[in-house]
Amino acid sequence: MNDTTVTLVGNVATAVEYRDTATGGVARFRFAVTARRWDREKGLWSDGPTSFYTVSAWRSLGANLAASVSVGEPLVVHGRLRVREDERDGQRKTFVDVAALAVGHDLSRGTAAFRRVARPLRTEAEPGVWPGAGPGAEPGGGPRTEPQVGAVERAPVLGPAPDRDPWAVAAEEAAGESATRLVTVP
Repeated sequence: MNDTTVTLVGNVATAVEYRDTATGGVARFRFAVTARRWDREKGLWSDGPTSFYTVSAWRSLGANLAASVSVGEPLVVHGRLRVREDERDGQRKTFVDVAALAVGHDLSRGTAAFRRVARPLRTEAEPGVWPGAGPGAEPGGGPRTEPQVGAVERAPVLGPAPDRDPWAVAAEEAAGESATRLVTVP
């Protein structure tokens, strides 16, 4: 693909709106990016013009974004850039959209605490199907585009697996914890 990808550093300008759609949930918000320049003559930082972008994030990224971000927070947004023109109120206007691929807090301006979200487990009766999704779909909806090799899956310890160290299995059973194993998801 010849998509233009960009990485933007700025602040959340509007509240994140989250909606469920037929193809999965989507979160949208306006993102403000202001250029800062060092003015040598004055010896101060000065703000340049502010650019506004509409950021969209789909499926699990959108749900996590809606639960994690509020107005004014500094973010780093990486995604596909799309510039479109539309006619509104008799005038041609230009809109700049970013379809987010990754979003995170800008840690150069503060701290954040990461919390992993539990993902649904695949059932053995339905290989390749995630609960609540159509055949070959990913959690949160939408088709899988490529196999996920090396995905981490958490499952209860039911007994020693043939490819695992029996001492590690015994220690996990004694601790009563779930085993973490590397699997290949088709």
